Amino acid sequence: MAVFYDQLNRAIALASTPQRIISIVPSQTELLFYLGLDAAIVGITKFCIHPQGKVKQVTKIGGTKQLNMQLIHDLQPDLIIANKEENEQNQVEELMMRYPVWVSDIHDLATAVDMINRVGEVVGRRTEANELSSNISGQFSLLKPSDKNLRVAYFIWRKPYMVVGTGTFINAMLQLCGFTNAFNKDRYPEVTPDDLIAAQPDVLFLSSEPYPFAQKHIVEFEKLLPNTKIILVDGEMFSWYGSRLLHAPAYFNGLISTL
Repeated sequence: MAVFYDQLNRAIALASTPQRIISIVPSQTELLFYLGLDAAIVGITKFCIHPQGKVKQVTKIGGTKQLNMQLIHDLQPDLIIANKEENEQNQVEELMMRYPVWVSDIHDLATAVDMINRVGEVVGRRTEANELSSNISGQFSLLKPSDKNLRVAYFIWRKPYMVVGTGTFINAMLQLCGFTNAFNKDRYPEVTPDDLIAAQPDVLFLSSEPYPFAQKHIVEFEKLLPNTKIILVDGEMFSWYGSRLLHAPAYFNGLISTL
């Protein structure tokens, strides 16, 4: 029997290397595939869209916050990978009563790298995970932060407007890029048009997820902020904390160069 600790410092005891894994977090699903666990992944959420060529064949067990418990039971997992923020606490706690559940708690690049290494140990892919985390750290060493002291508002939702605040992984990515968050509020606050006008950010990022902001929404914000640069950004690069982090620094450098 081996004992592992998740990022909530909970002990998870496993009799053997997991062979029937369910992931209920999209970015961690992509990580598991990256680590070569294709044959062991038996269930994922409908929001687990990467890698595109592989997720189609895997059973979908609902959304990240609306899990199909009976389907999970039918799959008889020997490990479930969850996240403190992305999943519903009550559902995760219910699963903990029956299965080993490893929970991540991601705030910044350091906790993301720690998650990758720990998950690698749990699933028997320590070497691959350590190599991945080392490569990610190497890529981030090539990041060239902006030196323009830009204040950025990062939008994740519309009706009501919601932005990224402090204490979030996305905010940590903004800081690594050299940006200052225009909204110094915790987590994901709702904001009004008046709040936005009062904040007067230099740049406004419209994320591709969870709300699918598109070109047509730029006009809406230009009316409120005629002097602000408004850009559509790839939300996966800012918020997916698994193997996609390999590609985030290059994306950030390209974005920074346009500002």
